[in-house]
This record gives sequence, C-alpha cells and structure tokens, in this order.
Amino acid sequence: MKPDKASAVTKSILSEVGKIIVGKEDVLEKILIGILAKGNLLLEDVPGLAKTMMIKAFAQVMKCDFTRIQCTPDLLPADVTGSTIYNQKKQEFFFREGPVFTNLLLVDEINRASPKTQSALLEAMQEQHVTIDGVTYPLPHPFHVLATQNPIEFEGTFPLPEAQLDRFIMKISVGYPNIAEEIEILNRRIIRKREEFELNVITDEEELTQIMDVVEEVHIDDRIKQYIVDIVRTTRESDRIEVGASPRGSLSLLHLSRASAVINGRNFVNPDDVKKVVIPALEHRIILTTGSWLTGIKSEEVLARILTKIKAPRLD
Repeated sequence: MKPDKASAVTKSILSEVGKIIVGKEDVLEKILIGILAKGNLLLEDVPGLAKTMMIKAFAQVMKCDFTRIQCTPDLLPADVTGSTIYNQKKQEFFFREGPVFTNLLLVDEINRASPKTQSALLEAMQEQHVTIDGVTYPLPHPFHVLATQNPIEFEGTFPLPEAQLDRFIMKISVGYPNIAEEIEILNRRIIRKREEFELNVITDEEELTQIMDVVEEVHIDDRIKQYIVDIVRTTRESDRIEVGASPRGSLSLLHLSRASAVINGRNFVNPDDVKKVVIPALEHRIILTTGSWLTGIKSEEVLARILTKIKAPRLD
C-alpha cells in the first residue's frame, strides 16, 4: 500500500468515528496512532466521557472482532484467557477460548481486576499469546488491549504496577466537552432515537495490517532519533523526576511518531510528530520526586517543560 492511500484510509476512519464522538478529534487521532503503532492503550478519566463508546466505534469502523471484559475483584485469569475443559462424552480435554482471543479487547476498569488477573493480561499484551496448562496459544492479528480506568475511585481497586503500565504505549485522558459540544451530544442522541449506533465500515483487518506495514517503512532522520533520545534521557536527569523513562519509552516515541506521520500523509517523521505524542507516551512511565508530588505538580507539566527546554531539530 502507498503512503497516500494509507493516509486517506486513516482520515476516513477518523471522520467516520467522529460522527458519533463529538469534539474529541485529538483523542481519536491518538487512539488511532496507538493502534497503528501496534500498541496497547490506557484511557484514564472520570466515568461518562464515552471511553467505551470510542473503542466500540473504532472496532465497528475497522471491522475488527471486538470483545469487552468488565473487570471486578473476583475476575479470574481463566475468565480472560480461557481454560482447558474435560469433555466427558469424548473423554478428552479441549481448550475453550476466552474473550482475549479477539482483535480489540476492551478491558473496562482494569484497576478493579486482581493482580493475578492483571498478570494474565500482561502476557497477552506483551507477547501476543497466552499460555494455558503449559500450552501456548497465539492471539489473532492485529491484537490490541484498550483499557479504561477510573482515577477517582479507590475502594475495591488494585493500582496497576509500573511494569504493567509500561506495557501501554500511551495513556490518554479524554476530558470534558465544552458547552457547544455537550449540546451537540444531546442533539445527536435525539436524532439517533436509541442508545445503539451504526457506523460505516471503512477498512478491515487485512488493510489495517497493510497500513501498519506502511508505518514500519516511514523514514526517521538521525536528528529526529537524537531528539527522541534527548527527551527520554532528560526525564532521567530531571531533579523533579525520581524514575525516568526506560528505552521502551524511546521505542514508543519512535513507533508513535511514525504512525502520526502516516496519518498526516508523510513518509517521514518531523519534530511535530514527536511533540504530539511525548506526554501520552511518557506520562505513565515516569515517577515524580516526593517534593514534586507534594507541590501538586503533574507529570504532564514536567514533560511539557522538558519539551520547551530541548531544541527541536530543523529538517531541511
């Protein structure tokens, strides 16, 4: 597939999803960037901001298999991955697939799942397969975990450990709509006359995989690579950050900036592609110092300051 065709398809995807999601063009673009970068996404925000609807809309438009898991403290790993069951009639064991065998797996309120269940998801997110009773089963391709969590509820939750947070290529905040957008949300619901929605199919698994192949071919200049490394290394040297981003953070910026370039119709990465994804790619990978935390400064503010200090390269 040619880069211009890939760009046209991605823009059509965003346009179609935008028919049901009002005023969140930037968020929708970041979700698509994360998918094209072959990553898993964490959407963190208060309830009622259409996080689940967004993921359903992308699945519908991209004609991908979609499964939803509602996490609870008593959710077991087998409820996610599946289990080996004995067929008494045939006197043999067979494997019954769990909801993880899909293309887009929506894990609602992931921080309500126990650490044991979270670890089962970790293998699927990182290795693209699950192991049951010593047997490894590959997951469909493409496969993405799109998880949500509510930051304001703490009772009955299990905070995600840093090792699992690091497996998410981006952490995205949706944010409240403005007044005009919220009125438009009401108007569209009135016109629709039902909660369910139907969107046109724009692409499918095969074409989506071809677009991901295009992302892998995007050129990235040595000066852009140095820019990425400078940003990540500065998080390790900042006096406001206790633990900086690992090399996986650098790789995430590489993959995400390439995907951003494809969506914007280019076969090369420019500094704006990198700047666009720095905060969602690194915010959850750094740990602020106690002093920074006590003064109320946020991770995204620290990263924004780092971006202003590092001079972006100028490409001729």
